[in-house]
Amino acid sequence: MQHIDLRGTWRLQQVNGEIDVPAQVPGDTHSALLEAGEIPDPYWADNEMDVQWVGREDWIYTRTFTVDREILAEESVFLNCDRLDTITEISINGHLVGKTDNMFRRYRFEVKDYLQPGENEISILFRSAENTAIARSKELPYEIPHSIYPVQSPHINLIRKVPCHAGWDWGICLMVAGIYGDIYLGATSLGRIEYVYTQQHHSPNRCVVDVTAEVESPRGGDTQLVVHLGDLTESKPVTLQPGFNRVTLSVTVDNPQLWWPNGHGSQPLYDLGVEIAGDKVTKRIGLRDLQLVTEEDDIGLSFRFRVNGIDIFAKGANWIPVDALPQRQTREVYDDLLSSAVAANMNMIRVWGGGQYELPDFYELCDEKGLLVWQDMMFSCATYPATPDFLDSIHKEVLHQVKTLRDHPCIALWCGNNECLGALTWYDASRANRDRYLVDYDRWCEGAVGSAVDEADPTRVFWPSSPCGGRGDYSDNWHDDSRGDMHYWTVWHENASFDAYYDVVPRFCSEFGYQSFPSLDTIATYAPEDQFNVTAPIMEHHQRNPAGNSKITEMMTRYFRVPEGFDNFVYLSQVQQALAIKTGVEYWRHLQPTCMGTLYWQLNDNWPVCSWSSLEYGGKWKLLHYQMKRSYGPVLVSIYQNREDEVEVWVVSDRHRTKTAEVFLQVMDFAGSTLKEERFNVTVPAGGSTLVKKYRVDELVDDKRTGFMLAQVNAEGDTNHTSHFFTEYKRCELSTAQITSQVEAGDDGGIAVTLTTDKPAFFVTANVSGIAGEFDDNFFTLVPGQARTITFRPKEPVTPEEVERALQIKHLRATYR
Repeated sequence: MQHIDLRGTWRLQQVNGEIDVPAQVPGDTHSALLEAGEIPDPYWADNEMDVQWVGREDWIYTRTFTVDREILAEESVFLNCDRLDTITEISINGHLVGKTDNMFRRYRFEVKDYLQPGENEISILFRSAENTAIARSKELPYEIPHSIYPVQSPHINLIRKVPCHAGWDWGICLMVAGIYGDIYLGATSLGRIEYVYTQQHHSPNRCVVDVTAEVESPRGGDTQLVVHLGDLTESKPVTLQPGFNRVTLSVTVDNPQLWWPNGHGSQPLYDLGVEIAGDKVTKRIGLRDLQLVTEEDDIGLSFRFRVNGIDIFAKGANWIPVDALPQRQTREVYDDLLSSAVAANMNMIRVWGGGQYELPDFYELCDEKGLLVWQDMMFSCATYPATPDFLDSIHKEVLHQVKTLRDHPCIALWCGNNECLGALTWYDASRANRDRYLVDYDRWCEGAVGSAVDEADPTRVFWPSSPCGGRGDYSDNWHDDSRGDMHYWTVWHENASFDAYYDVVPRFCSEFGYQSFPSLDTIATYAPEDQFNVTAPIMEHHQRNPAGNSKITEMMTRYFRVPEGFDNFVYLSQVQQALAIKTGVEYWRHLQPTCMGTLYWQLNDNWPVCSWSSLEYGGKWKLLHYQMKRSYGPVLVSIYQNREDEVEVWVVSDRHRTKTAEVFLQVMDFAGSTLKEERFNVTVPAGGSTLVKKYRVDELVDDKRTGFMLAQVNAEGDTNHTSHFFTEYKRCELSTAQITSQVEAGDDGGIAVTLTTDKPAFFVTANVSGIAGEFDDNFFTLVPGQARTITFRPKEPVTPEEVERALQIKHLRATYR
């Protein structure tokens, strides 16, 4: 197989205008225009509104390339186009060679007849996706409704493009276009590999790997299929027929090294190479046995992942595209965000259905880091057409994506969509004629998407929608916690108190969340200081959830005293977010094996914004992420207080064997005096929980407003800590703590910060303003006589003196008079 790589520098031209600028491929229109000074930074202030015209224009990418006679002598010369966004017409030397209308498909066009020896020109016309969607909406026999967001390009559900490009309730509206994947010419006479995928058969101390290659041959002929797997090589002669061929060869691995999710073992990967007809595909695979266990029981329908025979409690978050500008979606950005997920003890990421099938780097990194991937198909929060052309296109899309991705050991589940089943009840049109829209839903979700998954990967379960109760179940899983997965949004969308999380017992909660503001460092990247106010226009522009800032403020007044100044408001919004998600995660974890997973909304942002994320745009950790590092710890100590003022202390373990745990409980008043101490030795079952002690509040303090509780656990080296207030924080008379810090060089390039206090201080947070990096621990209770040393890991070399000058310490009592 011969290749001509067409990535690099192209020209970008406006069809109905005068703009003509360089453009990088892979890359997008908006990034090219921004680099050329043709548009302002869309992330600053409300510049987003000034660049909406870009998505309403048609654009042409062009470049030249050289072809030699050796390539033209081959039987087949084809153009490979992956991730063309979205409605395109492709020409070579002025001849139309192909069209595309689905950015999630790979297209291969025969182009030999249009090439010439020497210099050639390729041009790709990108039609406005926004204009196309509007035009298609006018041709519909009946409305296909979709969700409405504050800034939006309409009818994104009618075209196969990243849904959130059109705006979301956390996302900027940038209708980008461009070339994001591989684009090259390939030439062959004997055959080209279309897909390679494997199927594993596990037995004690052995794994048989069936390796399948799908090959397209121009004229057929004899060749050899060669498979390399680790140190093993197998081969056999093959006679290709003209057209499509599927060939398989099995390799037996004795004593395989098994791949495990993060926190449960290592992630060994085997090199796989497949050669046939002069073409070759290489990848890395992990050997592991994975099942989604959904069984009827006395509660309803279970939902848990079993890896190598061990039931795994899924700990993770939902993932959106890492940047609204595709050119900025680099391996370095993926690595930074996914490393932060691993550092927070996560073992699963849900690729949400309003985003994209991610770039190869994402899945490779998840394989390496042990992050299971719940993979949605790209349908979200809308109804969709069920026309023959649409169904055919999405069927081919899913076949391609599943065959491409299925060998990644990280892939745990194929899910048909995000909330589209529930969306049937959201719109006037679908409520008035539910049968029509339910039939459409079944045609595209089960008929096109589900059948493609069944065909392309029979080794995994197809889960039709998130949330749902499985195939054939059309019940309401926003409110039914007994079957499958659920989304629980009562605390945020319905303004319920945090203890509402105690009212449900999900089998698996795949979405729940609470918002906060990003840090002042991040806010300063999109707003001038005169806008540092929660109701300032720019601050509201960077809040896409209707009434979102009001929800944050109203909830804050329930639990806290009103803070002084915008910086304290921002800090307290992050405290509040962390406490909300802590409440749900820790309560549901102690309910295993009834509940076997929590994926909060959301891990990351695609632009700087007020949102549900735990990682800000740029990767800075919010307080929620620090809290999740503890809440998702392999061993967890947690404290719950119900509405009858009963307090329970629990220890949870994810370890594969029973552990002995030492638990230390301490009740103190707000001056720092100890009121009660107890120590316990408890046995914690493998993958389970145990009750340490149950109290009534009045056994611990005479008045709920006068004291708090600390808990620490050491389970054979696994440690964890937490604290608990017996009433709302605003009702307690906290002491004015004086915190001192000492900064010095630490190990391995880290900077050690030692904190001490004269009075109890709560939600103590260290921040190094203007210097990228994270602490190994943060957001904790600090009490007199117990110094705490935390280590700052900078992303670039800095001195202890630089860290000391930039160090800021915040705690709850310092936020108000």
